[in-house]
This record gives sequence, structure tokens and C-alpha cells, in this order.
Amino acid sequence: MPSRSTFIYKFVLILLSLSLGALQIGATTSFAQQPLSSGPAAGGPPPHIAAAIAQAKDANLPTDPAAVIAVVGTSQILLGDVKGKVDARIKEVLAKAGQEVPQEILLTARVNLTRGMLQQAIQSKQMRESFLLEQVGTQGADKRREAAEMMSSRARQMFYETEVKQLKEKFECTTLVELDKKLRTQGSSLKARERDFMDAMLGHMYMRSSVEKDPHVTLSEINTHYITHRDDYFQQSRATWEQFTVLFANHESREAALAKLNQMGAEAYYGGNLQAIAKQKSEEPFAAEGGLHGWTKQGSLASKELDKQIFSLPLNKMSEIIEDETGFHIVRVLDREDAGIKPRAQVQESIKEKLKQAKVAKSQKAMIEAMRDKVPVWSIFPEDIPGAMPLNMPAIPTLPNAKNY
Repeated sequence: MPSRSTFIYKFVLILLSLSLGALQIGATTSFAQQPLSSGPAAGGPPPHIAAAIAQAKDANLPTDPAAVIAVVGTSQILLGDVKGKVDARIKEVLAKAGQEVPQEILLTARVNLTRGMLQQAIQSKQMRESFLLEQVGTQGADKRREAAEMMSSRARQMFYETEVKQLKEKFECTTLVELDKKLRTQGSSLKARERDFMDAMLGHMYMRSSVEKDPHVTLSEINTHYITHRDDYFQQSRATWEQFTVLFANHESREAALAKLNQMGAEAYYGGNLQAIAKQKSEEPFAAEGGLHGWTKQGSLASKELDKQIFSLPLNKMSEIIEDETGFHIVRVLDREDAGIKPRAQVQESIKEKLKQAKVAKSQKAMIEAMRDKVPVWSIFPEDIPGAMPLNMPAIPTLPNAKNY
């Protein structure tokens, strides 16, 4: 039975995994892949978790929901903007744990969950700010505020027309007051959902204007890629065929097995439907599919004799009886392709799609870099955001150690 300490370390790994997801937050990103057995025999935490605990204690995470934890352009992000989600996530995992968890472990989870959600919030705000800057260009602050109010008004209208309607159906509510109460039980609120919706909408509009979703790919680009990546399009010999099989293990004697296969072969030869006969009488794993074997590479079959025959027989003709160590077989090869480089015409569409995706990714990267240049970021965790600057917070209540949690 696992020890209590082992359970606790597994618990923090789960929380850290939930908080980090696909985010890249320093050395903590590899926690979920680290073995628990790396800890000292005395029952202390493994080194990677011990490092996370120490890092969390040094983070001085504020406790006041009104504390500013990031500034993105002209927008602030408060602790309260992410705290509800963090609390809900921890509460959810604690409810499943069924055991008391040390405060230092909870502190570690809280800090890392906050960091992950803050990173997402910052990116969302950056895109929102970039879109508004794009609308007003070099015009003054008054024009920017006017544009922000106008776009926010449109986004708010869409929120109540679409998002609120869906939320009411989901939570089975009829009034906004009821909906707000339901959302608060999950660490959110109607106001928070409205804010997130507006940021997401403006951010989506910025991405749509900055990233081409369907970039043009020329035939020359396709041809160049095909020539420079020819080895990627090499394929082994492969074939597709129909098969009858009678297994020795299913019959009293070799002669009985052979008699059954001869009967099946005669039915097919004299006008019977091979796949229909296979479904009724064949004894191999693909019998339910009418003995039809899809494209299969040469050398991948367990039966060397079948492999040899399938890759040498003429197409669309029933074979003689083939015997191997498991039984008797009759096959009909439907199609076969020799080993070699696939012709460009066969792979042209897949190359085109690959080049499109590469162009979109390049465009997204350029958008993010431009966004970072246009919208400055100050954060209590500047190391999490490329180009971010430290946020000098006023004296506010913090979480300097596990005891104060």
C-alpha cells in the first residue's frame, strides 16, 4: 500500500500538471515526467518537488484579490482575476484526495496554478491591446479609449446574446442572478466570464487580421519541398488482398482442414463471392471483413510463405493452396505497389497542407513577436513571459511561507 508521503507527492504532481499543461514555466515543466522514486529514502520529497516547494515559498504571492499581479499595456490583471479559478481547481482535487495535504504542498500548487493562469491571461490581454492599437494607429489616448469603449460595447452585446444564453442552458438557470451564483461555485462569476469573453473576442479579431488562415502555396514551393525531402516519401512494397484460411488447430486432421479449404475455393472459383464466403467460413482474424486485408507492407506478415506469395502472385487471380505452419490459405491479390519514391502527384496535396501549416505557424510567430514589441508587460513572474519586466508591487499581504497560507 502506498505511503502517505508518496500519495502527497503524487497529489502535487497532479496539481502541477493541471497548472502547467502545455505552458513553459521554467524547470517545473518536467515535473509530471519525473519519477517519484527519486526522493530520499527517509520519506522527503523528490528533488524536483523539493525545488518547486522552495521556489513557491520564495514567490511571495499576494493574498489580496485587489493586488495587481501584471500590467499589460494599459490593462491591469488583478489576483482576483485568476484566484477564483485557482481555488476551484485546488478544491476539486482536494475533494478527490480524501486526505489532509501539507500546507507547503498546497502553497506550491497555488503558486504554480496562478503562474499558469496568469500567463494565459497576459497573452489574452496582449492580443486585446494589440487589436485596439491596430484600430487607432498613432492617434491619441482619447481616440484609443473611444475605440476601446466601442469595441467593448459590441463584445458585451455579443456576450449576452450568445454566451449567456448557452450558460443559462448549461446551468439550467433563468435569471442572471442565478447564473452568477452557479458560476461562483466554480470559481468564476458573470462579470469574470464577460471580461474573458470580451478579451477573447478582441484577441480573436486581432489574430484574424494578423494571421492568414489559408495562405497560398505555389506549385514551385511544392516541387522544391518534394525534391529536398524525397527520402520522406519513400515507401516499401505493399499490397492489399482477399484471403481464405483454414487453421490446423480447428480440425481433427490435416486432411479435414484441406477438404474444407478445397470446398471454399471451389465455391469462389465457380462464381461465388469470395468475401461473402470468407465471412461465413474462413478462420483467420479478417474473416469478419470478408477476408479483405488493407494495404500491408512487405515483410510485416508473420507467415513468411504468405508474404512471399502475396508479393509475387499476379493480380486479381486466385492463388493455388498455400500452406504454412498454421494452416492452408488461398489469396487473391487486389493491388500491389513496388518499393520506391511516391510520385509527386500522389503526395502533392499533403505537401501543400504541410506548407500551409508552416506558413500559418510562421505568421503566428511573427504576430506574437510584433505583439510583444507593441504591448509592454510587467509581471510578478517576468521570467514566464519573454520580454516582460518585473512588476514592482506596493507593500501588500503576501504568502511568504506555507504557514501563512
